[in-house]
Amino acid sequence: MHISFPTTVRMRLLAAKVFALLLLLFVSLPSLAETSPDKSPNDNNEYRFVELSNGLRAILISDKHAQKAAASMNVAVGSGDDTREREGISHFLEHMLFLGTEKYPEPGEYQQFIKSHGGSHNAFTAFRNTNYFFDIQADYLESALDRFAQQFAAPLFTAELVDRERNAVHSEFSAKQKEDGRRFYSVKKAASNPEHAFHQFAVGNLTTLENTDDNPLRPDLIEFWKTRYSANLMTLAVYGPQSLDALEAMVRGRFDAIENRNLKPKVHSASLLSADTLPAKVTAEAIKDVRSLSLSFPMPSQQENYRTKPASYIANLLGHEGPGSLFDVLKKNGLADSLSAGIGMDTGTDATLDISIALTPEGLRRQEEIVALAFRYIDIIRDQGISQNRFEEMQQLARIDFRFREQSEPMHEVMRLSSQLQDYPADDLLSAPWLMERYAPDQYQAILARLTPENVMVYLLAPQLELNNPNLTRWYETPWQLEPLDVNRVESKTPKALADALRLPLPNPFVPENLTMVSGKTMSKPELLSSGDGMAIWFARDTRFNTPKANVFFSLRTPAARVSARSSVLTHLLVDSINSNLNAWAYSARLAGLDYSIYPHLRGITVRVSGYNDKLHTLMNRILMQISAPHITQQRFDIARQNLIDSLQNKAKDRPVAQTSEFIQTALLEGAWSTEEKLRAAREVTRDELISFTEALLSEVDPVLLAHGNITEAYALNLAQQIEAIVLGKSDFVAVDRSRVRKLPANEMLVSLDVAHPDTGYTLYTQGNNTSFDERARFRLLAQIISSPFYEEIRTTRQLGYIVYATPFEMLETPALGFVVQSPGASQSDIDQAVREFTAGFEETLGNLDEQRLKREKQAVISSILEQDRQLGEISGRYWREIDRGADSFDSREQLAKAVNAVSLEELKATFRDSVLNRDRALRVVTGGEGLGANEARDLILQQPPVTAK
Repeated sequence: MHISFPTTVRMRLLAAKVFALLLLLFVSLPSLAETSPDKSPNDNNEYRFVELSNGLRAILISDKHAQKAAASMNVAVGSGDDTREREGISHFLEHMLFLGTEKYPEPGEYQQFIKSHGGSHNAFTAFRNTNYFFDIQADYLESALDRFAQQFAAPLFTAELVDRERNAVHSEFSAKQKEDGRRFYSVKKAASNPEHAFHQFAVGNLTTLENTDDNPLRPDLIEFWKTRYSANLMTLAVYGPQSLDALEAMVRGRFDAIENRNLKPKVHSASLLSADTLPAKVTAEAIKDVRSLSLSFPMPSQQENYRTKPASYIANLLGHEGPGSLFDVLKKNGLADSLSAGIGMDTGTDATLDISIALTPEGLRRQEEIVALAFRYIDIIRDQGISQNRFEEMQQLARIDFRFREQSEPMHEVMRLSSQLQDYPADDLLSAPWLMERYAPDQYQAILARLTPENVMVYLLAPQLELNNPNLTRWYETPWQLEPLDVNRVESKTPKALADALRLPLPNPFVPENLTMVSGKTMSKPELLSSGDGMAIWFARDTRFNTPKANVFFSLRTPAARVSARSSVLTHLLVDSINSNLNAWAYSARLAGLDYSIYPHLRGITVRVSGYNDKLHTLMNRILMQISAPHITQQRFDIARQNLIDSLQNKAKDRPVAQTSEFIQTALLEGAWSTEEKLRAAREVTRDELISFTEALLSEVDPVLLAHGNITEAYALNLAQQIEAIVLGKSDFVAVDRSRVRKLPANEMLVSLDVAHPDTGYTLYTQGNNTSFDERARFRLLAQIISSPFYEEIRTTRQLGYIVYATPFEMLETPALGFVVQSPGASQSDIDQAVREFTAGFEETLGNLDEQRLKREKQAVISSILEQDRQLGEISGRYWREIDRGADSFDSREQLAKAVNAVSLEELKATFRDSVLNRDRALRVVTGGEGLGANEARDLILQQPPVTAK
């Protein structure tokens, strides 16, 4: 449950939506309209749009192969509907709807039911919408829907829980009070038009949600619910293996009980930014070492243009990263690390198009030149960028992506569709994000007409600014200032040499042409084509999703990467150089549906290339050339090293529970190094050392290749030949063993971290005896059973914090439980006392577990382990993890599921007693209070042997 904040993505194909639902033809019943939306040819699901008698609109999705079901309700009410007297009330209402209904009055019943049947649930509040969602084992969908519908038809708003849940909202506010994302967002609100609802505080806290005799909260909450929530403002998506008729029957009689108050969505008629303040610049101070520059251009809402997407057309050019692009010129000159462009916010009346740039330290110093250069690039687009050929290329790529669209998880599907149903006609619901129906030069120019120096708000976020008598935002206390932007000064700052280097992108050479499927059956698991003393080559033909795509993983395991913290830092810097050198050339591949990732890990470096297989080999070849002979400039080395130093220093400013969990992982994993060790190394390494390290990295290797998807065995062997010829020609082959997890000493170790944050962080890690499937199964099942009661007791009843959960904490097959709490008011000893009291009471709960309940919980775990694959990438990732752990039978999840099914209640009770009650091998990491220091504790743990298989 959280507040949603808008983000700008690198390239948004989906940029605008339509406001009203297209009137549908009525069929057999006067209260009902039904239709089936246009869908991708690759989509085997069945769809039905229905409108209930109370005006609620629903999209039903029948997937006969689905093992999980899901539902999402989107309500066209959000933080923009908050009253000025009750800021955060819509977010608070989102919390309260989970806490009991007339039919199901127990506050934790809904969560327990969902969790016990292999599901999860959550919600978020955005500016114009609130979205509630869950998934569950498919057989229990109807019962879950019965509970879900009641939350909107008959919530209780119990007085005691109203007062208690205020603390949860306040804890959510407090937990993120020191996060720069929230702090900067508060600055954007402060700088916005005070007459616009966006200006208001959206999260809520104990002050805005005051509950006193003079100002009681519950009547205001009920009044808000009655005057804002209405069936005709709700859109529902339900997904399951049941037939459309069966799904419709589940919805009717439940969701038509929601009252239709015939309300209208709030219209935000005031301008988002006051016209008399533009052009202007807002400067805000960051806590972390982050530097960002954004240009935000107000314009009319783009929702009605969803069929032509003019904002997406312009954003495609502004956010392009190919040779000569704005980003490419900035990056080559050491001024920027990333750039994105797209619609930042759309209120239905107003919108903004944002250009967001992550600056280097040099870029921060030359920020005025960057702003001027951005406007020069906009001028080039205005003069030369409107082209029928460019449109047709974008249209072609959109159509290919829609044609071969892969399904996501049911919960993600229903969240997306319930939201889109608020904005798109039912016929276009599935295709709208990909529609680019016609070339619309007048609309493109209309967008560009808004992108002027006279119509911009420039935002700068950076640390340690010397602001003169700054304002402080309310609640987050972020220093900021607003000043007029001198248009003449902007134009005079254009750097000529950089401006002369700007040019528009060339036609995309990676647009796929051969989209045919290879012959032959899908292989049940990868086959080892070659190994011996050389590279292990794994191949699996897979056409089950009927998409002409493939995934290739190539790992360069090498002993050089794990020698020390210094070698870990050098590996990171090498990967940065490779990625930096590839970016401009390979960006077009990303636009054309080919993605790649090059990342460091405990054993070396891995390359992943995925997407349409037609031109995958071309991209792979270029990546291999860079790995073999990376060009490492002093400028890029300095920037990458500074970025790494900033990133490592920023870890000390992460939220408390992030730091406690980070300590556990780095202390226990072989080959992992502490932040302090890596920071020390990062400050010392040189470019010459990196160049020497690059050569040493390839001298001894343990290479592994996986080729999976719409490819042939010959294709896989050809890739292997490429790798051997380009990268491995001078390498010796050695075995590089997998890292392991260190075994904790007997009993409990208490570690206290010094963290500059007002909240207390608490993570209790309890470790299993070995890495066997039987031991892992016991811990997975125990986590399943204990998680909901732990949350209910620590968060809902005791109100110790917003961040509260019990979870499997498995690392490299070493089983463990994690109990995590972040509290704005309780000390670490208070939290631990509450955890101990909970676990003592839970012993009786576990002892009273009957066979039927145990069987149900086992099935929930098994359904999660054996979760249905929906995309090629999910299968590839699973195969790759099996290869990494040496499980060449590729049946680890089946073995784990079998072990879960075999766990007895007595075994479960023994594991609980030893691991949780007695804390036989436990690591409690907290912020504040007594305990071993981080270095002392790490030294003790480093002396421990690894956890073994038995």
